[in-house]
Amino acid sequence: MRLLGIRTQLIKPRDDIVSIILAGTDKQKLRIDDGDILVIASKAVATLQNRLKRLDSVKPSEKAKKLARRYSLEPSFVETVLQEADQVFGGVSKALLTLKDHILTANAGVDHKNAPKGYAVLWPENPFKAAEEIRRDVFTRTGKRVGVLIVDSRVTPLRMGTTGLALAVAGFEPVLDCRAEKDLYDKPISITRHAIADDLASSAHLIMGESDEQIPAVLIKEAPVKLTEVVSPSSVVISAKQCLFTKYIIQGALKECL
Repeated sequence: MRLLGIRTQLIKPRDDIVSIILAGTDKQKLRIDDGDILVIASKAVATLQNRLKRLDSVKPSEKAKKLARRYSLEPSFVETVLQEADQVFGGVSKALLTLKDHILTANAGVDHKNAPKGYAVLWPENPFKAAEEIRRDVFTRTGKRVGVLIVDSRVTPLRMGTTGLALAVAGFEPVLDCRAEKDLYDKPISITRHAIADDLASSAHLIMGESDEQIPAVLIKEAPVKLTEVVSPSSVVISAKQCLFTKYIIQGALKECL
C-alpha cells in the first residue's frame, strides 16, 4: 500500500474541493486509478461548506459559562459545543467529552485549530453525503472509480495523542467482518470486526499532520478494500450498549449528565 500526500492551496469557503485536489495531483504528477482511496481532511470539507463559527457572535448561556470556568475554556466556544453536541458528559481541562452523530469525541468536533483567528471550525454537515458527492464528482471528471474517506483526529482512552477517525466513507466497505473466519490455530473468530476505514484514516492522518503542513488530502493506492456503491452511516458505528467503553464507564456519567 502506498500513501501520497497532496499539497494544495489554502482552502476557502465555497471552493471546489475536487478541482483543488486534481490541480494538486497534476502539479505533483500523481495519477488517480480505479480502486484508489482519496482521503480528505474534515476541516477542508467543513471549510468549503462554510462551517465556520465566529466566536464573538455567540452569546454564551449560563450553562456554557459554568462549564467554561470548570474546564478552562472560552464561554463562546463552550456554547458552540453545546449547540453541536447530542450529549455532554463532562470533561478535562480544555476539552469536553461529547457525543456527536453516534461518535464519542472531544468538543463535538468543534475546533480552534486550523480555523481563521476568532473562529472555530465545525464538523462537516452530512459528511457521508459530502463524501458520496465528492466520489461521484471524481468519477465524472476522471472516469475512475475511487473510494472517498473524510477524516478527523481523535483521542483514544488512556492513550496519549491523536490518531485518525473515519468520519465518513463512500465507495468502499469500511468494516471487514472476521467472525466467519478462523485464526492461525484454526479456532473460530467470535467477535472481531476490522475497522478498515479507521486504519486508513490513521495512516493518512500521519501524513496530513496536525499543524501547518497544508496537506488536506492523501491518495492511497493498493489499499486492501472492497469497492461498493452503497455505504450507510450505520455501517461504522455500534450502540452504546454494545461498546466496551461506554457500556460501563459512560453509563455512570449519563446518570449525572450535564
